[in-house]
Amino acid sequence: MQNEQGTVGMRSAGMGSDEMFSAGMLSAAHRPHELALQSPPMSNTEDRHKRWRLTSQYMEHDGVPAVPVSGELHYSRLPRSRWEERLRLMKAGGITVVACYIFWIHHEPAQGEARFDGNLDVGAFVRLCADVGLDVVLRLGPWCHGEVRNGGFPDWVQAAPVAHRTNDPAYLAMVERWFTRIGRELDGLTGPDTNVIGIQLENELYDQPRHITELKKLARAAGLGAPVWTATAWGAADIPEDDVLPVFGGYGDGFWVDADAPWDPTFREHYFFSHEWDDAGIGADLREHFSGSGAAPSRSPSTLYPPATCELTGGMATAYQRRPWPSGKDVAAVANNKIGSGSGWQGYYMFTGGTNPPGGMQESQATGYPNDLPVFDYDFHAPIGAAGRLAPGFAELRKQHAFLAAFGARLAPMPSTLPDNLPASIDDRETLRWAMRSDGRSGFLFITWHQPHIPLPDYTGARFTLLLDGETLNFPRRGLTIPAGTIARWPVDLEVAGVRLCWATASALTLLDPDGAPTLVLAAEEGIVPQLCLPEGTVVDGPVTALGEGVYSIDATQPVTLTATSAEGSAAILVLPSHLADQAWALETPHGRQLVLSADPLWVGADGRLAGRSQGESDVRRYSTAAGRFEDVRTSAATPEPLRRPLPAERIRAAKTVPASFGSLAGRAAAPTGSSIDDLAAVYAVDLGAAVLSGEHTELQVAWAGDVSRLVVDGTVVGDRFWDGSPWIIETNDAGICPGSDVRLQILPLAKDAQVGLPAEAQRRRDAVAGDLVSLDKVELLQWTGWTEEPA
Repeated sequence: MQNEQGTVGMRSAGMGSDEMFSAGMLSAAHRPHELALQSPPMSNTEDRHKRWRLTSQYMEHDGVPAVPVSGELHYSRLPRSRWEERLRLMKAGGITVVACYIFWIHHEPAQGEARFDGNLDVGAFVRLCADVGLDVVLRLGPWCHGEVRNGGFPDWVQAAPVAHRTNDPAYLAMVERWFTRIGRELDGLTGPDTNVIGIQLENELYDQPRHITELKKLARAAGLGAPVWTATAWGAADIPEDDVLPVFGGYGDGFWVDADAPWDPTFREHYFFSHEWDDAGIGADLREHFSGSGAAPSRSPSTLYPPATCELTGGMATAYQRRPWPSGKDVAAVANNKIGSGSGWQGYYMFTGGTNPPGGMQESQATGYPNDLPVFDYDFHAPIGAAGRLAPGFAELRKQHAFLAAFGARLAPMPSTLPDNLPASIDDRETLRWAMRSDGRSGFLFITWHQPHIPLPDYTGARFTLLLDGETLNFPRRGLTIPAGTIARWPVDLEVAGVRLCWATASALTLLDPDGAPTLVLAAEEGIVPQLCLPEGTVVDGPVTALGEGVYSIDATQPVTLTATSAEGSAAILVLPSHLADQAWALETPHGRQLVLSADPLWVGADGRLAGRSQGESDVRRYSTAAGRFEDVRTSAATPEPLRRPLPAERIRAAKTVPASFGSLAGRAAAPTGSSIDDLAAVYAVDLGAAVLSGEHTELQVAWAGDVSRLVVDGTVVGDRFWDGSPWIIETNDAGICPGSDVRLQILPLAKDAQVGLPAEAQRRRDAVAGDLVSLDKVELLQWTGWTEEPA
């Protein structure tokens, strides 16, 4: 992994068992920023904005350092009726900026017939984001990728006799017309007092810096502007840093490597703290497929700007030949590593999944790509799925975002310091993975002891030595065990209202009532008993066990509220057990930041009151800082019955024998055609009976196994899915399912010898079957109840 100078830090490999490893004291010495703070021209002398500006070390919001958190949502892949709920869910999950591609092919498939109505109304989308309280980054392209046909070029653009993605005047003339059209749609919606704070030019363009500069000129001429202009910098991209901020990515797995490839180093590296931000793996398949060349040596972030990301893994798309399914912790581990490594901007791709428009708009081998993607499905295993279901990654990331919202002003200027003892290589399962961000006096210690595919052992005997300015901090008093799966952000010398917390072995989650009587909220780690250390003279009231020398142990099986009082002030400390931290929402409301517990989706409505949906009666509790406890939130909702029930599914046609291959390109298996599925798939008729489908949110949950499944409603194919072991969630209204609809599922068997890569659990099920795999296990109807908070 990389040290402060960017070279690989090595250590001699120690001995360890597969069950646990202990390395004794873990040390790091605070290292300040190497260069003095600068103010680059971007957002300072050029494109100044009323709220946002860049420095060389961090972003600044309303004059205060901040860490923006952006999440990708594609408005053209969602029904317009779902926009507001998804945006409010994103905001409730800690997203502060919405990033979205503007796919040219979605808007203007036929030359001269551009559409901006319905879910293509980008202007309405930007205005709605502003109403919800979210900023926006527009990813203009005109080449976007996004797993879209031609990278987002309409077919007529792709076929034009021009040098695409260059400064060919004929190509630039086409782009100029398109940018001008976008400019008309966004007239008055970009500029110094708007919520459009970023514009990305092109995507994954590696060797055309002058073209990016020219695209910026064309966008400006079209009336588009933002304080931050960006370009993707991975793959050692040569980009004009005076014109654009380099943005990076990080995926822990990907569909773009070969089906039988082992866990690639470009994925594995993201499970370590590092000051290397480039990733040669993202887009490598397209780069090599279309140009025949790999990436140049990796590049570093510009000294003009802080490290920034736009594509941290929110999930992963599913290609036919390789089908990753990252867990919530897989996603959260990558994100935590980037924060601890010094991220100044957290950006996720995707954060909200969607559905491709009809017409074969997806990336496919038929249009020259090495991969076949589903025709419709773009769920991406995102934190918010295509049907609005929350994936486990949502709760995991929500905790990190709450931390950034509460402590970002302190964290953003802090440089990252890597420990003295670094992992020897990506194969090292013994050296604890951790980092520190500090200003020399206080800071946060980040631990990520999780990775997929190759599990880590429990780490025993962990004790830390942190060398800060004028102080050496050793903790805890005795070595503790850090269980595999731990993802933590421990405060160090944190001051709240005159109370100093020397250290804690529980994660900083949020801060309530920062302008009044504050409550510091800590989240216990699963398997670690929380310990807090406070200076001599600090009085602690509450259910704690004193261990001596200012250290207290807390039984955090239930929420515990303490009061710490020093000569300078008093603060409450709420410690949540780990299982409740997974239900915690830190919500920005008209009444200030509130801490709410709910296992189901919720958000803040336009009226400032809580709203959400649940299966059955809502179970929502809000923390009262005055009472020092959680109290029930009164909600009003009509509860439909039944809320969840199985639906009969009759097999009306058995599957036929399928070939081991439907073809290939560049050595990668091709997906079956629609006609092959029609000919060979098993067909099931789903009986809706007297099901109530009039609610705001009703889902079909399909448990199945095979190769490819398609949903056919009244004779029309409206959805598809490649099997990876995960359930298929379908929102009935969005799929056009009405009372009386003829609903059928087609399931194509997965041939025993088909060359497709599956997650381990799915592969085990495949291996357990002697021949081809095909099964419809269960179809369930789930009715969600919408609710709103009753007025006080």
